[in-house]
Amino acid sequence: MEIKEEKTPEEQHFLPSAPANDMGELQFTSIQKGASETKLEFSLACKDLVAPTRDCKLNTLVQISVIHPAEQSVTRYSSTETVEGTRNPLFLTGVTFPPEYPIYEETNIKLTVYDVKDKFHETCFNLCCCLRSSNGYGERESRKFREIEGGYREVRTSVLPENKEPRSDVGRSFLGCASFKVGDLLKSKEQLLTLSLRTSDGGKAVGSIEVSLSKMGEIEDGEADHITTDAQGQKCASACECIAPEGIGGKDSSLFLNEVLKNPVFKLYRFPTSDNKWMRIREQMCETTLSFHIPKNLISLHINEDLRRNQELRDLGELAPHWDNLRKNVLAHCEQMVNMYQDIHTELGKQTGSSFRSSCSKGEKTLEFVPINLHLQRMHVHSPELKDALYDVITVGAPAAHFQGFKNGGLRKLLNRFEMDRRNTGYQFIYYSPENTAKAKEVLSNIDQLQPLISTHADQLLNSARQHSPDSLKKSLKLLSEKTELFVHAFKDQLVRSALLALYTARPDYVLKKPATPKNTVEEKANSQEGCQTSIQRQDSIPHHSDYDEEEWDRVWASVGKSLNCIIAMVDRLLEQDGGVKSNSNDGGSGASPEDNSSSNTKDGEQQDPSQSENIIDHTSDDWYEQLSPLILNLTECMDDVVNRAKQSLNFVLLQELACSLPQCLMLTLRRDVVFSQALTGLVCGFIMKLHSSLHDPDFLQQLHLVGLIVQYEGLLSTYSEEIGMLEDMAVGISDLQKVVFKITEAKSNDFLPIITGRREHYVIEVKLPARMFELLPLEIKEGKLLHVYPVLFNIGINEQQTLAERFGDVSLQEGINQENFELLKEYCQLITEKMPPSWLHNFQEQNDLKGLLENLQQNVRVKKRKNVEIIWLAATICRKLNGIRVTCCKSAKDRTSMSVTLEQCSILRDEHHLHKDYFIRALDCMRSRQSQGVLNESDDPETGCLIDNKPTSRHFYPVALLLVSSHLLVVWLILSLALLLAKYQ
Repeated sequence: MEIKEEKTPEEQHFLPSAPANDMGELQFTSIQKGASETKLEFSLACKDLVAPTRDCKLNTLVQISVIHPAEQSVTRYSSTETVEGTRNPLFLTGVTFPPEYPIYEETNIKLTVYDVKDKFHETCFNLCCCLRSSNGYGERESRKFREIEGGYREVRTSVLPENKEPRSDVGRSFLGCASFKVGDLLKSKEQLLTLSLRTSDGGKAVGSIEVSLSKMGEIEDGEADHITTDAQGQKCASACECIAPEGIGGKDSSLFLNEVLKNPVFKLYRFPTSDNKWMRIREQMCETTLSFHIPKNLISLHINEDLRRNQELRDLGELAPHWDNLRKNVLAHCEQMVNMYQDIHTELGKQTGSSFRSSCSKGEKTLEFVPINLHLQRMHVHSPELKDALYDVITVGAPAAHFQGFKNGGLRKLLNRFEMDRRNTGYQFIYYSPENTAKAKEVLSNIDQLQPLISTHADQLLNSARQHSPDSLKKSLKLLSEKTELFVHAFKDQLVRSALLALYTARPDYVLKKPATPKNTVEEKANSQEGCQTSIQRQDSIPHHSDYDEEEWDRVWASVGKSLNCIIAMVDRLLEQDGGVKSNSNDGGSGASPEDNSSSNTKDGEQQDPSQSENIIDHTSDDWYEQLSPLILNLTECMDDVVNRAKQSLNFVLLQELACSLPQCLMLTLRRDVVFSQALTGLVCGFIMKLHSSLHDPDFLQQLHLVGLIVQYEGLLSTYSEEIGMLEDMAVGISDLQKVVFKITEAKSNDFLPIITGRREHYVIEVKLPARMFELLPLEIKEGKLLHVYPVLFNIGINEQQTLAERFGDVSLQEGINQENFELLKEYCQLITEKMPPSWLHNFQEQNDLKGLLENLQQNVRVKKRKNVEIIWLAATICRKLNGIRVTCCKSAKDRTSMSVTLEQCSILRDEHHLHKDYFIRALDCMRSRQSQGVLNESDDPETGCLIDNKPTSRHFYPVALLLVSSHLLVVWLILSLALLLAKYQ
């Protein structure tokens, strides 16, 4: 839908007829641009404006409208900011048309200049403007995120009723207007048009307006002596030369980005630098298809994992009646959870249209796995004498289970309470600590990872033997030895032995195997009966039984290492017979180590099976494959036996966790899955965009595979009311991201969306890159090395609710989270110093005072200070210095998030690109202004979407940014805002 201006008779000269061919069909000339490039960008400046009265000071604004050649209608598009107190205003906010906007060389642009008398009415007027165009573009943009004064908010598009047509004569006066064809601007010699501004009757000239075509990376000429600021008279002769950021262009890159990002919104600015030159800034905000893609993949993974778990519980075999009843109860509840996940997955598959979840859908159960308002906020800076730079921030609502609510707190509190209940419950089960339960899940995860890898390397070893290739044989043996060693070490923990014993006691024939009890005294009989009952009562320790043969597990476990040693000895013999250099067993990845480690748990003096040694000596055939095949088969059989026993025992451990507190345990699992899904989606988006923008940075790629990436979450939640629960959820969800690793592969098709594999305790995110981009990666990454991420969260509440919490409530949760995550950040910095090469560290330390920043952050984390925003500013700075991923969160990723992002962007322009100090506030105003690109809807409530006549504009509440400086300004802010509103209505 579009909102079109009413055309007065005086404006009809702005509507030229469209060209047509011989058949009478309209023909338009397209603007040739790349798929991801903006169609058109230009800047505006006025000169010699004529004021209505001699002493009148002009507050000038330009309204941009589009005249579509097909419809011959005028559509309001955007506005500049208001420049006060000058007749020669130069506007810092430019005009940009996104790639999908239907604009042609025949399209006319109408520029209307106004003198703003009342900013309140002017803001309301601009709220009634919509960015809309023909050919269905408006329909696709109907729920677009738009930046509305200090915040990206969700807006709805609707046609204003006839009696609600905005009044242009209230709050501002018409000065003049002009129009031009897009083709004239593109074909102009200097790509600059100077147009005369005329009154509505087209007669009297009231000044001129300059339209200059803007291109990121090209030179802009002009002076800025007529910009109205505190530093009047300064001139900014702009000249800069730069190349577009590496890794951004190219067909493959465009295809890759278009697969991940959707519906971009652009804003264009030009700001002066401290040395009186211009820098250009393009803001880009995009939705991402990952908002739904990642949750759907994750839910599908959970469904398959839960189905496997249910089957593994059934495969435990026969259990005593007590344990069998517990198993049936657990399976019944688990099947209900699987059905719920399947229903949610089905509903998500039906979602079409927008690529993000709006905040008004917090209460929808089918969308609870989807992050709220997930967007990429990218700032592309083209500054004089400096290389172009990109700054990305992922903005998303705090990962939290909004549908389930926060009446009983968030995950942090619920998990602690659940553990306390487990310790004190009277249910009949074997108690395992959270550490043991987590260890059981970790071992099961290692089994799932290592078993297929060992099988693959064993097959490669046989293929090398068949090809009679010594080099390939040694390489395959090394890989097989490394993975088998890890496999053997995975079962070294005492938990597996105790779990096997617990499962032994749960078998139906356990009581029959107990030794006969002498019945010579009544007391002994009573003790015997009491001992039998302990097997089905809750136990705080693992049961023990004298008849259980613990050495059986040691023999089975050690057989894997012995089988590997037989293979190593055979390969050595074959290579020696072939005339090659005899390989030491240590060259095979410390091949003897598994046997040594495993045999240490067996009886002293136990020797290797002599029959296996004889096999190695007797086989003297020249056929390597025939001699290695039986040994590989033996290794596989031993490994299968170990896996079968270990899986059964560890699944019995997990059965205890599920059985102890149904259905609370499963509901906690659901809540944790929901929060993790939201957190993971933001992480994957940030990782992909960071990788894409840094492909040509060798230092970044080296850091990526040697250490990993830091991911810094900036939380702006208060520690008051429901937001306490949100913060508890977010803290656990972000901590769970430590279980995620990334793997980069070469895409075999044009499907570049990531793939998730693994299970709840270990996720692998496979990121697919086009071939040309994949070739830029280091060899280690191309060979499939797993890349780690280190998430940290720093939270500082900044709203009025935080003021109440600090004065009358408790902020210990926030303080604890900040302290814990500072330690994690310090550990990451320590890894950097240990693993990165000295040359890299030398260059890094010369350019960055990381030690000083860490000390400053540590002091601020420890100090008791209200709304200490230094913490999040320092954490963000350290993250950028360490090539990390930045994520900013508040309740819904709207007001507080956008306040923080725009302040951060202007701070970066000041500190890194020498933004003139006198223009900092004006730059901040431009980035937060409604009267610019993307402002474009009726005055609606961002939460309810309801149209409210004469709704007080939030511009009176604009000084919320000052709350970042001092909480004591809150009272003054409230009083002044109330006084302003009362004065307006009176």
